[in-house]
Amino acid sequence: MDLGWLWWLGAALVLGVVEMLTVDLLFLMLAGGAVAAALAGALGLPFVVQLLVAAVVAVLLLFGVRPWALAKLKSSTPEAKTGVDAQIGRSATVVSDVTDRAGRVKLHGEVWTARIEQPGVMLPTGSTVTVLRIEGATAIVGPQQVADPSQPYGSTGPDPNQPYPPAAPGH
Repeated sequence: MDLGWLWWLGAALVLGVVEMLTVDLLFLMLAGGAVAAALAGALGLPFVVQLLVAAVVAVLLLFGVRPWALAKLKSSTPEAKTGVDAQIGRSATVVSDVTDRAGRVKLHGEVWTARIEQPGVMLPTGSTVTVLRIEGATAIVGPQQVADPSQPYGSTGPDPNQPYPPAAPGH
């Protein structure tokens, strides 16, 4: 009895493991071709036919299933921000006074050159800022908006400066 189909099955398993490392769906399609060749081998077909079955099924999967599967995968997976894009919106601590010309901030454990957009404004050392954007190797920052510490969950009722109940429109 010919056990050549086991080699195809082994190849499919190896390709499946490689796919788990890459998540590109390329190796999964090749693994599908290897499984089809394993089935052809289990049916006793000659090696040349097994090879042809593997190639045809892999090509069909690559061009027929993979584009659809990649689109589905990308639409269901949130886009993770990396590199410079991941820094935007983060808080940073001023380590050297920041002006519209120069300054330094500690951003996610690294010291960056920084500046503020508004001329004539200075953010003192120790203050907390928010990264607005990155220009080259310079973080453009702004003062961090501090919420009212007495209301950490936001306003809990009507504005105490407004009459209650509110006046009806037109009165």
